This record gives sequence, structure tokens and C-alpha cells, in this order.
Amino acid sequence: MPSSETLAALRAFVAERDWDQFHSPENLAKSISIEAGELLECFQWSPDFNQEQVEAELADVVTYCIHLANKIGVDLNEIVMKKLESTKAKYPVELAKGRMTKYTQLGDSRE
Repeated sequence: MPSSETLAALRAFVAERDWDQFHSPENLAKSISIEAGELLECFQWSPDFNQEQVEAELADVVTYCIHLANKIGVDLNEIVMKKLESTKAKYPVELAKGRMTKYTQLGDSRE
């Protein structure tokens, strides 16, 4: 998760440009999706990729995620750990290990 130094730098960057007025949760969510599309584009025609380009696009996605978390007042560490716990319950190791089956289909393998 972002360090306090990273958070401070991002907040300062936005404040210096007076961009917070544009950072509604809706706009930030849209920006995450747009940047995720640009990240996906790095892999559009081949599994080979340009490391520098992927890093830049990934940084954009993460940056907008940090901004959105800040805007809606959530701690990224807390929400990721909370989600991990619920995902663990959906995908128990004994049913999911080595499989890419959606959790709704894991029960079928037990019958």
C-alpha cells in the first residue's frame, strides 16, 4: 500500500494544481477504468510487453485508486485485507488450489 511519503506527494501534486475540484468519486472511478484499459492495451496483440510502458500505466491505475480511496475516506490496507478475508472464504484452499474455477462452481466438484 502507499507509503505516507507517496500519499503526501500525491496530495501535494493535486493541491498545487487545484485539481481536487475535479476528483469526484465518479470521475476517479472513470479514470481508473480508462487507465486500466490503457494498461490492457499494452498486452493487446501479444503476451510480450514493454516493461516501462506497463509500469507507467500501472502507476496511473494505482494513483487513481489511491485518490479514490482518499476521496471516499477509506484506508486501502484495511479494505484490501477485509476483501482478502471474504475471498479466502469463497475460495477455500482445499477446493481452489491450482484451479481457476469461479467460486460459484467450486461446490460442483465436491458432489
